[in-house]
Amino acid sequence: MGKIIAVTNQKGGVGKTTTSVNLAASLVATHRSVLLIDMDPQGNATMGSGVDKHALERSSYDVLIGSVDIRDVINGTELAGYDLLPANADLTAAEVELLQVPQRERRLREALNSINGRYDYILIDCPPSLNMLTLNALVAAQSVIIPMQCEYYALEGLTALVNTIEDVRDNLNPFLKIEGLLRTMYDPRNRLTGDVTAQLSKHFGDKLYRTVIPRNIRLAEAPSHGQPALVYDKASRGAKAYLALAGEMLRREEVASVGV
Repeated sequence: MGKIIAVTNQKGGVGKTTTSVNLAASLVATHRSVLLIDMDPQGNATMGSGVDKHALERSSYDVLIGSVDIRDVINGTELAGYDLLPANADLTAAEVELLQVPQRERRLREALNSINGRYDYILIDCPPSLNMLTLNALVAAQSVIIPMQCEYYALEGLTALVNTIEDVRDNLNPFLKIEGLLRTMYDPRNRLTGDVTAQLSKHFGDKLYRTVIPRNIRLAEAPSHGQPALVYDKASRGAKAYLALAGEMLRREEVASVGV
């Protein structure tokens, strides 16, 4: 199995889907095979990958309730280059239906067994809440990327998320760890940005990515065209930032693999 990473933050509007889509495209650009899993009923990662969520015959909902094999639902994305397990509003029903199912928090993990070894990276775009869908992602994942803005309330929410990750590690997935914290919509002119960065660095050390994602118009425009920024405008600051993030991730793994 390749590396499975959940991209999550229970706070909305922090760049989770933007990070999932653009990191997937950037890892493909480094010649890695990538599957992006949309676990948000809003289906934004699906639409942002150029797939019409309204036209889906099957989605991640069908995989979670066990009515179909994951291999029969995965779509290719022609322009972005990664594979996609799409989602739409049907996924909302999975929350209720899973309540009646044994081992309900392990459904995604079990589904991924049939594609063991097929991808270098599997990224899971989570909904902006700590619900059963997010729990499935955390149980399936080996690590978590936390996108966040440098603002006061982000730190409060981060504490709750870290506690949830620790609870999942203690009770359901002993291998789960924080992969990294990513600062998004970054504005170095804002004094609070520096203050929050200092606190994150103090508490999380090298878990805080050096790469930051700036506010960028082209990055914001790309989803409406159904494209990652790397496809929409590869020269944009946003596209370059996500390429830098992919590079930083790969360098970290190289260092870890040689035990330095």
